[in-house]
Amino acid sequence: MKELEIRGKRLRIDDDGFLQDWELWDEEIAIILAKDARFTSTPIELTEEHWMIIRYIREYYIKYGVAPPVRMLVKQAKKDIGPHVDLQYIYKLFPQGPARDACRIAGLPRPTGCI
Repeated sequence: MKELEIRGKRLRIDDDGFLQDWELWDEEIAIILAKDARFTSTPIELTEEHWMIIRYIREYYIKYGVAPPVRMLVKQAKKDIGPHVDLQYIYKLFPQGPARDACRIAGLPRPTGCI
């Protein structure tokens, strides 16, 4: 287990770059993680569309203790962002996909399901 220090917070991360304590996360940490190539395939400048997906993933995790299935994520993103959203669109926002980029940036532990 590695540690990462951001703004005075010591964050434990696993070997794949997922935070181990999702409760230490905040939006400023998300911005830093999104711009750091160690956590994303390419730096990501977070837009409101990114934030809608990040917030949904976190809300779902808080409620159910797991990341949402990809079908639910796409369905919710269509409601929040627009009918043009599909899985390919989510991959444009998060190039490594919802399980890797989105969950890392959202500060969640490594997903166990099929997100």
